[in-house]
Amino acid sequence: MSSNSGIQIPSRLPLLLTHEGVLLPGSTMRISVETARNMHLVKNRLLKGTSLKSTIIGVIPNTRDPEYDTEDLPTLHSIGTAGLAVQVVGSNWPKPHYTLLITGLCRFRVAQLLKEGPFPLAEVEQLDKLEQYTSPDEMSEAPGPDGELGELSQRFYQAAVQLVGMLDMSVPVVAKLRRLLDSLPRETLPDVLASMIHTSNKEKLQVLDAVSLEERFKKTLPLLTRQIEGLKLLQKTRKPRLDDDKRVLAVRKGGVLPGRQFSLDEEGDDEDGDDTAVLERKVKGANMPEPALRVCLKELKRLKKMPQSMPEYALTRNYLDLMVELPWSKSTTDCLDIRAARVLLDSDHYAMEKLKRRVLEYLAVRQLKSTLKGPILCFVGPPGVGKTSVGRSIARTLGREFHRIALGGVCDQSDIRGHRRTYVGSMPGRIINGLKTVGVNNPVFLLDEVDKLGKSLQGDPASALLEVLDPEQNHSFTDHYLNVAFDLSQVLFIATANSTATIPPALLDRMEVLQVQGYTQEEKVEIAHRHLIPHQLEQHGLTPQQLQIPQDTTQDIISKYTREAGVRSLERKIGAICRAVAVKVAEGHNVTKSEAAPAESVPQGAEHGGRKNSRGKPLSVGQEGGLTDWHSYSIRPCPQTYCSEGKRGRRAEEPDGVSADMAAPPDMPIVIDHIALKDILGPHVFEMEVSERLTLPGVAVGLAWTPLGGEIMFVEASRMEGEGQLTLTGQLGDVMKESAHLAMSWLRSNAKTYQLTNLVGGSDPLEGTDIHLHFPAGAVTKDGPSAGVTMVTVLASLFSGRLVRSDVAMTGEITLRGLVLPVGGIKDKVLAAHRAGVKRVIIPKRNEKDLEEIPANVRKELDFVTASNLDEVLNAAFDGGFPGMSNPLTLPHIVSKL
Repeated sequence: MSSNSGIQIPSRLPLLLTHEGVLLPGSTMRISVETARNMHLVKNRLLKGTSLKSTIIGVIPNTRDPEYDTEDLPTLHSIGTAGLAVQVVGSNWPKPHYTLLITGLCRFRVAQLLKEGPFPLAEVEQLDKLEQYTSPDEMSEAPGPDGELGELSQRFYQAAVQLVGMLDMSVPVVAKLRRLLDSLPRETLPDVLASMIHTSNKEKLQVLDAVSLEERFKKTLPLLTRQIEGLKLLQKTRKPRLDDDKRVLAVRKGGVLPGRQFSLDEEGDDEDGDDTAVLERKVKGANMPEPALRVCLKELKRLKKMPQSMPEYALTRNYLDLMVELPWSKSTTDCLDIRAARVLLDSDHYAMEKLKRRVLEYLAVRQLKSTLKGPILCFVGPPGVGKTSVGRSIARTLGREFHRIALGGVCDQSDIRGHRRTYVGSMPGRIINGLKTVGVNNPVFLLDEVDKLGKSLQGDPASALLEVLDPEQNHSFTDHYLNVAFDLSQVLFIATANSTATIPPALLDRMEVLQVQGYTQEEKVEIAHRHLIPHQLEQHGLTPQQLQIPQDTTQDIISKYTREAGVRSLERKIGAICRAVAVKVAEGHNVTKSEAAPAESVPQGAEHGGRKNSRGKPLSVGQEGGLTDWHSYSIRPCPQTYCSEGKRGRRAEEPDGVSADMAAPPDMPIVIDHIALKDILGPHVFEMEVSERLTLPGVAVGLAWTPLGGEIMFVEASRMEGEGQLTLTGQLGDVMKESAHLAMSWLRSNAKTYQLTNLVGGSDPLEGTDIHLHFPAGAVTKDGPSAGVTMVTVLASLFSGRLVRSDVAMTGEITLRGLVLPVGGIKDKVLAAHRAGVKRVIIPKRNEKDLEEIPANVRKELDFVTASNLDEVLNAAFDGGFPGMSNPLTLPHIVSKL
């Protein structure tokens, strides 16, 4: 095509009405299509068209407010821009719409509107001469305009060169714009520059309406001059900058700049330089390792060359901000005073001697070797025994920062190692984010509930923790977001778990497991009066002068309202007592003595309906029994005291017939006795039911271990005529089912020895007999080998018709030859038996070593029978031994009153 060949647009064009701006020839604009007419145009013309002409549409600026658009076609602006649809993108969120990328070609005038629906179609008249130049040389050889038009064209060109010269030529977009000024025809410059500089839609509409080239130069030249003056003013107000700290000023690539055209962001972190220079100083002053410093300087160099409008600018800036905030070399000094540490640990926690000893050992070794790596500890125990609070106390003891990371339910390895920066919304993992939060590189990290990690398609977080919790690897832990190594060797990691069964073996091997057993009743009483009661009084705004809970009452709460290894339920019950007393105290403050009726104005006993006490005297206020009376007694500024004699409201110094409101000192505290306890907490939740359940043959008490601590477990058996089948119920696992079959087989093989018979008197216990073995609490899944000895004892009791001792509980695994094998969780099981009032505990002989962990006061109250075979178990479980044994009166070894 020759240099003067003209290009004609179609005489008929579909019209796209837009509210988003004014498209000028030579510029590119993104237009959102949401209205019904415009949607029809895109679907029927652009998406279905096959020729180049089908992608040319007319863009008409719509001056009507889009909120008031109706189905009627608005009055069309007479002049529009013919545009080429370069790109069409569709989306259904938040509602169906298209986004068009349109390049303006030339102006046109609407000659006649041919149709309005489904989209406007008009006959148009082309106003601009659309030409194509094959090279800059041919363009330079073309004759320029003469006269006034030539002078306007030259002035406009010089102003455009001046504007571009005020920008940073090192930016590729600015350099390209400078080349365009020399290559584009002069008559296209007004439209191109008007679309780039900061102008209003009204001013752009005036440029669009300027059909004459001379008028177009006159309309655009003042806009260009205004932009130049604005830049000059900004340069004068800016402070002197170093050459390498110059601000990048760039016109947005490809067309119209919404809002401000140049990003000057004069607010920085430091008055001596802009934010990039301040960031560079922070990077150099962060004392990073050499590899991390090289990466930061490289990213900082990229950041300086990057326009702020680029999405990657914010990502790079956030990365550098995180790198300078990480504590690469910041640490706290450990408090290595062992005596002070022992005092602090003892004041924070009662018992837990093993955990305290391990912390003191770490402090002692740290005194001798200052470069000691942080240990990886794992506290395993039931809920509510203080695993998390011990971790916090350890941090206080060492003088370190503390950070807790909850791992329960985490199923994405990115939570540990972070996301790679190539993903949208990437962020560092919880380890690096925790270090940023605490601001030091040697905190105490508590990895809570490490046994409840999940696994999903996003990876296995337990495997990601292998690097974190390995002292030989975590000195160079690499987070995916940082992509550089960070030293975790000085971090003291403490993991907590309820059970080690769900922790992967490889992860468990990297941790030092410390068992945190449940508390005895005496320990719970001490913990309650040292920590729980003062804490609850403070939480409820009460003082010891207003409420007192004696130790006898605390023991009742522990034994009759809670049955747990920890103290969480105990604290909740104490909180319930505090809330009930708080109501009385609050009501007492709202009643003044002036509001109370004089005592002599009320007939004696009339205030209680004439009711009298056991001595014939009128009842005092609050003296009547019952839950309703406790909540409805008359309130004084200080509520009424509960005395230990069971007569609530009566004090020792109160004479007969004298009202408590008249005689009681106002500052006496409320003392919670067992009657008040029942009024507040209701009937007893747990009763000592062992002796009641063991009133028939075929019932025995076993001991079980759960993640919540030890539990007693009743095992029941019954027999009926049948075909020799064994039925097992109670949601038993495969291991327990196998134990039941082992017990049955052993008893059948030894039936003659123990004189066991069936229903018809035969020597085979299963001949003509069906056996049903049941474990109550059927909603709870049960499994494990430790119920073997209990099943043997139950079946032996059933077949022999003898009762098992009501004060005996047992645990142990059995073999087909009648041996008793050791089991785990002895301390938790023994404590559960002690809580239930059991006096004799049968355990495997090889578990005798575990008795050293039992508190001395518990060992004194229990008789321990260590059995190596089932003969010894049966001999200890029945009064007078079991019939058929060679020496029934010889009991196995009893470790008594230790």
